[in-house]
Parts: sequence; structure tokens; C-alpha cells
Amino acid sequence: MTTKPIGLIGAGLLGGAIAARLLEAGFRVMGYDTDQAKRTELEAAGALLTAGPSEIAAKCDRVILSLPNSHIASEVIGQMAPVLEPGSLVIDTTTGSPHDAEAAAATLEARGCGYMDASVGGSSKQTRAGEVVVMVGARPADFADAGPIFATFARRTFHLGPPGAGARMKLVFNMVLGLNRAVLGEALAFSERYELPGAQVLEILKDGATYSKVMDTKGAKMLSCEFTPPEARLAQHLKDVRLMLKESQEIGANTPLTELHERLLSAAVEMGFEAADNSAVVEVFRKEKATA
Repeated sequence: MTTKPIGLIGAGLLGGAIAARLLEAGFRVMGYDTDQAKRTELEAAGALLTAGPSEIAAKCDRVILSLPNSHIASEVIGQMAPVLEPGSLVIDTTTGSPHDAEAAAATLEARGCGYMDASVGGSSKQTRAGEVVVMVGARPADFADAGPIFATFARRTFHLGPPGAGARMKLVFNMVLGLNRAVLGEALAFSERYELPGAQVLEILKDGATYSKVMDTKGAKMLSCEFTPPEARLAQHLKDVRLMLKESQEIGANTPLTELHERLLSAAVEMGFEAADNSAVVEVFRKEKATA
């Protein structure tokens, strides 16, 4: 591993959690975010601040990206590429397009640098607890190089293949995760119409064949309507679902449940839950059903 600081660009929910784990493990972190409040939080946690991506690229040879989408990640990589030293490695935790990941890898490999799409399976709270899995698309040597970094915040790390493979697996992962949240929200709202005791309903669902880990992380939030502060924003998952649908068209996949999920999340955004925790999808099911 390098003796230089680890660069971090993007200190939102996930990036902030990764920075905290790295600092706790004794790594030096040099960070940047466009949001002044996030920069202040980074500095308070012990990270060094920089003026932007180019400075990080000049001072760090291992750089983690944790950005809202792959379009922004591509722009940042474009800023860093001319400055990065050969042998540097960009670890991109952004949930984004597999095609953008492949393009980023080609750009950086042409300059003698490595790139990996290192998709994180789990929320920022789970990242802070070191309970997430990481799904990686990378060259084998780059995957091995990043092992000590992943070990600070991941329970397990999987190498899926070349760049782009991690991004594809993240869409599969989030498809199942999001639909689990949606069906839990529908079931809890359904049980409320029956006037069943919510805590007991959730306890029974957890104790039977119906169980999923979503019940542990989102069940209580749905029952209590506590959607702030978010562990993962609803609008971010809607972005992921729309990317799933775009990809499904390209590869000819049949995804009717994901099409319905997109409509449900869009409805939640229209209700004002865009910045809320993604467990707020339950509120769509709590609405009175329109009758003919």
C-alpha cells in the first residue's frame, strides 16, 4: 500500500462513512466536496482538505470517488487524469452506468493508471459499522492492491471481473434490495388497514420465512415514520432504478416489477420525500386507494 494520503472526492452519506472508517483505521485522508458543510465535517473528522480533484490527484496515488452519479464521476476523472502519476488507482464507489465505468477505465489505463468500479452494497449506516459488501470490477492486481482499503469498511469484498462488472452487479443488488423495501412497505401499510399492531406484525415477519435484512434496517423507520436523517436518500434509489430500466432495454431483460417500482418511487418524490430515507416509500402505500 501507498504511504501517501488516500484521496476522497465526495463526502456525502457514503463518502463520509468511508472517510470515517479510514481515519479510524489509521489512514491519512485528503478529501474534497463541493459542499462547504461536508468539507467542514471532513476536517472535523481529521481529514486534510484540498482545493479540488486536481490537487488530490497530484498528492494522492489512491483516490476514492463517492459521487451522485457516473456523469459527475466521469467529469472528475477527466480533471484528475492529466495529473495522476502512472501507477495510481481510482476506486469509484459511485452507483452508475457500467458503460461509464468501462470508459473511465480505458481513459485511466491509457495513462498507466488503474480504475475499479467498487460498488457498495448497503447503507451509509452499515458502512460506518463495517457491515457492507463491496462488488468490484477491476484488473486482478488492482483489486488486490485495494484490499487494505476495503478491509476498513467492508465485511466481504467480491471481484466480479473487469471494470464495469461491479456496476452491473450493483444494479442487480439494488434491484432486489429496493423491491424488498417496497413489498415491506406495502405489507405494513396493508396490516395497518387491518388495525393489526405494527410492532408485532414486524416481529412475526422477521421470525418467519418472510424475513429479509431490510426488515432490520427499514421496518422500524416505516412504522415510526422516521425518515430523517436519511441513511440513503429515496431520490438516489430512484436514479438507480431508472438506470436499471435503461440497462434492461439495452440487454433485452424483462423487468416489470422494476417498472412498477419506478412509478412508486416517482410518486413518493411527488409527495415530497425526495430527500428522505428510502424507507419513505411506505407512504405511497398509506395513501387512500382511489375508487371508481
